[in-house]
Amino acid sequence: MRGWINYYALGSKKTAMTEIDAHLRTRLRIIIWKQWNVPKKRQWGLQKLGIGKGLARVTAYCGGRYQWVATKTCVSRAISKGILAKAGLVSCLDYYSERHALKLS
Repeated sequence: MRGWINYYALGSKKTAMTEIDAHLRTRLRIIIWKQWNVPKKRQWGLQKLGIGKGLARVTAYCGGRYQWVATKTCVSRAISKGILAKAGLVSCLDYYSERHALKLS
């Protein structure tokens, strides 16, 4: 991904990078949600990430609508951009902005 961003850093691709960054984070949230196979484990994971017991329980037992859960519920707050960055995800938009500024100067 970094090579691709470096290649396009001269052009103005901020909108594309924003969309790609949001899509990648959503897909990673879905993957993490699927890894927590059963509702009990999902509730435990959400509580570990700082979500209250009641809200974690409601979210954990809402069914298998992965895209909806990853974007419209407390999962997006629990598995935030900061959590993903700590896990090693490089934000496409941040990296692009950094490289774009260097290429223009």
